[in-house]
Amino acid sequence: MKYYIWTEGCQMNVADSQRVAAALERLGYEPTPTAEEADVIVLNTCVVRQSAEDKAYGRLNALRPIKKQRPDVVINLMGCLVGVKGNPKVAERFPFVDVFSPPSDPRPLLAFLSQRLGREIELEETEQRFAWMDEDVPLPQEERGKAVSAFIPVVYGCSHACTFCIIPYRRGPERSRSPEAILAEARALVAQGVKEITLLGQIVDRYGKDEPEFPTLSGLLRRLHQIEGLERIRFLTSHPNWMTDELLDTVAELPKVMPHIEVPVQAGDDEVLARMRRGYTAEQYRRLIERIRARIPGVAIATDIIVGFPGETEAQFQRTYDLLAELRLDVAHLARYSPREGTVAARKMPDDVPEEEKWRRFRLLEELQERITGEINQQYVGKEVLVLFEEKVRRRWKGRTETNKLVFVESEADLRGQIIPVRITWAGPWSMLGEIAGSTDSQRVLAETPLHV
Repeated sequence: MKYYIWTEGCQMNVADSQRVAAALERLGYEPTPTAEEADVIVLNTCVVRQSAEDKAYGRLNALRPIKKQRPDVVINLMGCLVGVKGNPKVAERFPFVDVFSPPSDPRPLLAFLSQRLGREIELEETEQRFAWMDEDVPLPQEERGKAVSAFIPVVYGCSHACTFCIIPYRRGPERSRSPEAILAEARALVAQGVKEITLLGQIVDRYGKDEPEFPTLSGLLRRLHQIEGLERIRFLTSHPNWMTDELLDTVAELPKVMPHIEVPVQAGDDEVLARMRRGYTAEQYRRLIERIRARIPGVAIATDIIVGFPGETEAQFQRTYDLLAELRLDVAHLARYSPREGTVAARKMPDDVPEEEKWRRFRLLEELQERITGEINQQYVGKEVLVLFEEKVRRRWKGRTETNKLVFVESEADLRGQIIPVRITWAGPWSMLGEIAGSTDSQRVLAETPLHV
């Protein structure tokens, strides 16, 4: 990853650019002499004279083709052209600029990059989760002794058959693995250094329903809880119809089972839910969220939502939007509907919501959820949380709270596999930054980087 900084103006701007460069290098970026090669481009501007302002506009215009050719490049406009109060006219004139930073304040850029990294990690881990959902794969050789978290499939296939879902056709009917096999795999993973396991199933709450001699998911969690060396247990994905009070009470009771529930709603309109064949109403989902929060103090709840399902009207979408705004869940995994060959929806329901409308609805929910998640995560700032550290990413240690919040910490120590108290110093919708509680100089987080807000 490379960065390029163009500086115009006074010595203060030169000093500011040096601070930005140092902060970017702490994130693992390297300098490059040309904007065309950069992944991050910073224009540190001056407006003390018209000629300096004209130069800034010229540079911005020169970046248009770069952004068009490489949409992922991050463009940061900084300095006096932005000003301490922002510059809406410049933002409107140059919509391709990703970040606007006031003079002497690199925090917006660093926050944007931290959030982008957090988002990339979340998307990557979601893809990995589904890739493992129906695979019984041991840790590869290069991960043994290094992986801190691992997936364990406990239910293969699915028999529920939502009208949009291809899983029952591709992976067959629901089949629970034996508890002995699951426990043996968990012990083997722990022996290889794994501290956290996530139990997987299309409807993980239905574990054991197809095998009367098997325990329920609650019973399985209690057996796994007894494994020495296993520190954390999660499970996903749940279905509203199968989440019992017994399961919720088990999560609340067992210290190793994390207060983190993933339970998709898919839509907030009853007619859409009926066409999806989900088996519940929006009101029933609302009451479920109330039960979860009442039984598991401090729980984090994630959901899935599909926009643009066949026949979804604007009014029906608005009900989904309103439900999400009301419930204020921690995470919403969003998707635009796309027909999957062989499903009931693909065979019997016209894909009649235009693609541009799907994107519009998607972005509305995305903006809403980012705002909600950002506000929820802000409540962590200044507090200490327990973080299980997994690996180092771009010179920062990456870890998770008990509620599955992504946290980055800078430390010279080896934190892999450790559960350590961390004081949160900054929070955004996709990740948080913190410092080791009671840290020494060798264990600090951004102590010299002006990112704290």
